[in-house]
Amino acid sequence: MSKTTKHIILTLATIWLAPAATLRADDAPQKSLPLAGEVFRVEGRTAFVILPEAKSEGQRIPWVWYAPTLPGLPGDAEKWMFQRFTKAGIAIAGIDVGESYGSPAGRALYTAFYETLTTRRGFAAKPVMLGRSRGGLMTLAWAVENADKVAGFAGIYPVCNVTSYPGVAKASGAYGMTAEQLATRLADHNPIDRLDGLAKAGVELFAIHGDSDRTVPLDANSGEMRKRYEALGGKMQLIVPPGQGHNMWQGFFQCQELVDFVVARANLR
Repeated sequence: MSKTTKHIILTLATIWLAPAATLRADDAPQKSLPLAGEVFRVEGRTAFVILPEAKSEGQRIPWVWYAPTLPGLPGDAEKWMFQRFTKAGIAIAGIDVGESYGSPAGRALYTAFYETLTTRRGFAAKPVMLGRSRGGLMTLAWAVENADKVAGFAGIYPVCNVTSYPGVAKASGAYGMTAEQLATRLADHNPIDRLDGLAKAGVELFAIHGDSDRTVPLDANSGEMRKRYEALGGKMQLIVPPGQGHNMWQGFFQCQELVDFVVARANLR
């Protein structure tokens, strides 16, 4: 046997016998979080959980489901409210579904994430959905199909309406359709057109949304959602800070009313 052959065999043996953790080290998902948490994968997608400061023995963990979990999000802006959630015994979790715009593929990943947390990690059956900007579209699109699994929805200038943002033409690719095809089937997918199940289930909604938002206009999103939801018999609280747009104003992220809403509903389990 040549020296070259022996070297190849020894190299392969080293790889085969190496601990699995070592082999997976380069594949481990990386994500910076505003508070200490765990980063892992579900269906090949980066996910995270931030556990509460204290956990009640024998009880499932109440949680907030945050979106969008894109690179860099959640960020430092969320730290204030996340700290208040964890002090109240509530976890925060999310999964990166990319720019899915509430599509069926994104909703399927959400379902896989929900099943992972509720069947394998002891999380409560009804999270409170928390959507920031386009995260509103992601969370609402799943919530309207799973009203029995939702304790509430809270949004920070949330997208509620595909036609407003990103627009049918831009969203169509994520749906695997042409713009014309998505337009004809929009009522089957657009959250603002599918609120009846949430209203019948008594799921309460909350949003804080500035009246000068040009990216996600108030009237076409949170404002229109409140009108439609109340017409269906649902309950929605809407705070409108005057003169605020789609920005990083501290009041959006340090909103005590939002924290109170989330804590009260998450703890209903």
